[in-house]
Amino acid sequence: MKRLLVVLAAVIMTCLLPALASAAGMTMVRGGGTGSFGADLDGDGQIDGSQFGMSVAILGDGSAGGSFLCLMAGRSKILGLHLMSVQGQVTDGVLNADGSATFSGTGSVNLGGGTIVPGIGFRVTTPPGGPGVGQMQLTVVGAFDGVPGDTTTGNGNYDLPWETVRSGQIVVG
Repeated sequence: MKRLLVVLAAVIMTCLLPALASAAGMTMVRGGGTGSFGADLDGDGQIDGSQFGMSVAILGDGSAGGSFLCLMAGRSKILGLHLMSVQGQVTDGVLNADGSATFSGTGSVNLGGGTIVPGIGFRVTTPPGGPGVGQMQLTVVGAFDGVPGDTTTGNGNYDLPWETVRSGQIVVG
């Protein structure tokens, strides 16, 4: 009987959490999967993409909390690297008028071979959706400007192009 009550309470909280978040002026951004840039960003003959995960709570005052990970490893080799990842804690965010969310924070960039660059800013904009619909655009702030794949050179950032969800999904709400 006690187990049934615990399960029932968990189900009720799962159903009520989106309503409570909405009432509190909080937007949840969560998801994970694989994505594709739909292009060969580094000229190695392969279409580039990543694996990603995010769990972010954005408050009405622009503050946010949560984590973000974008990993290009093994099968997703990019820029000649067997590993490249951006991982960090989210501190700010906003729900955009078009239903997408933008969040940012500070983390580290792992370039493999023991090279980890700490204290790097990042920004992500993401509309919701599953395969072929959901998207994500990652900017590494203040580093790697002009390397292959950078869509806006000269601004001091590494602005990756929009990446489309291949598997998994992104939920904003």
